[in-house]
Amino acid sequence: MSLAFVEYPAQSEHKASVIWLHGLGDSGDGFAPVAPQLALPNELGVRFIFPHAPVQPVTINGGMAMRSWYDIKSMDLDKRADEQGVRESAAKVAHLIDQEIASGIAADKIILAGFSQGGVISLHLAPRYPQKLAGVMALSTYMCVPEKLQEEAIHHDLNVFMAHGSDDNVVPLSAGKSAFDVLTAHKMDVSWQEYPMAHQVCAAELHAIRQWLIARLS
Repeated sequence: MSLAFVEYPAQSEHKASVIWLHGLGDSGDGFAPVAPQLALPNELGVRFIFPHAPVQPVTINGGMAMRSWYDIKSMDLDKRADEQGVRESAAKVAHLIDQEIASGIAADKIILAGFSQGGVISLHLAPRYPQKLAGVMALSTYMCVPEKLQEEAIHHDLNVFMAHGSDDNVVPLSAGKSAFDVLTAHKMDVSWQEYPMAHQVCAAELHAIRQWLIARLS
């Protein structure tokens, strides 16, 4: 079943797409206001797609059903991402990318972005997706099964924008740095931005995101 989403349409001819995945308990509506705030040049023709994660029980939240890209059974980082759930959600997001490509948007004009849980899916899917994307934006996030990246990755030269809050008490800064180290060890083109914030996105970060998106999609 295809993921439902909200979108911010391209402000001119549709030439590029950003698929942006939210975090645990949020929805596509959570990040949708960011698209107009970024004020990308109209001539880039960027369409933003904000999918809604499926509603499912989350173990660490007492089994409460909420929007989640995968179950979290433990807060221990090596066990936090449920691998089967990550792979299932990655397949659903891959279908969204397939649809954009089928509509005429080249893979190298598609950015996969994600915050927290959404970033886990983005970092998992992009290196494994059959075609090389324009880049990955991984915000306040970490990696699922980093030890399987070498064997499963199709693309080892992705451009990755990573950003994290130094005061993040949900996904520790060290978890983001660990993901950065793994990606760098695989020779990916990874940039790292650190901000004095908690588990959130700040104005300075959005400015850096804007510059990166313009560079990747121009």
